Parts: sequence; structure tokens; C-alpha cells
Amino acid sequence: MNSPNSEPNKIWERLETGRRNKAASGGYAGYGSPAFGKKAVNGELVNNPQEQEIIELIRRHHKSGKSLQQIANWLNQRGYKTKRGQQWQRISIKRVLDRLYGKNP
Repeated sequence: MNSPNSEPNKIWERLETGRRNKAASGGYAGYGSPAFGKKAVNGELVNNPQEQEIIELIRRHHKSGKSLQQIANWLNQRGYKTKRGQQWQRISIKRVLDRLYGKNP
């Protein structure tokens, strides 16, 4: 078992500190795939224009009163895919809207 001062723990702490510092300065810290609507370019998060268009469609449909499932169905019927190439689901739409409206960064 590793003690708190073992080399693997020190490495993990340095990596974690570096990720936090990069994220705090606006850089992409590399925790998995960037959020829908963003992409990593040279270590920085930038808008993904194709995904931004889909976000705008989701926003418009939501403002018009459509349910999350109705929005997902509409996107799927027209061949739009998630970042991982999957069909849209209600929870996927909710996550995009939460991020859009600042409920979950």
C-alpha cells in the first residue's frame, strides 16, 4: 500500500495541481472529451462551429416550448449526432441546456 508521501502520490499531486492551474487560467485541462460545442486546439478550448449550430437549434426548440424528448427526436430524425456519434437522448439535451444556461459548467 502506498503511503501519502510515496512517489506515485507525489506524481498524482503534481499532475492534479497542473490540471487545476491550467483550467484556472482558461486552458483545457484534459479531463476527457470537451463539452459539446467545444473542442481542444493546442491545449485551449475553442468553439466547435458545427456543434454550436446544433446548440442553437436546441436552444430555439427549447424556447419554443418543446420537451427535451421532442428536441431529441427532432435532431435524430434529421441525422444530427452527439459528440460521440450517438443518437440524442433527453438527458443529452438537458446537459446541453444546463451548460448553456450556466447550471452546470
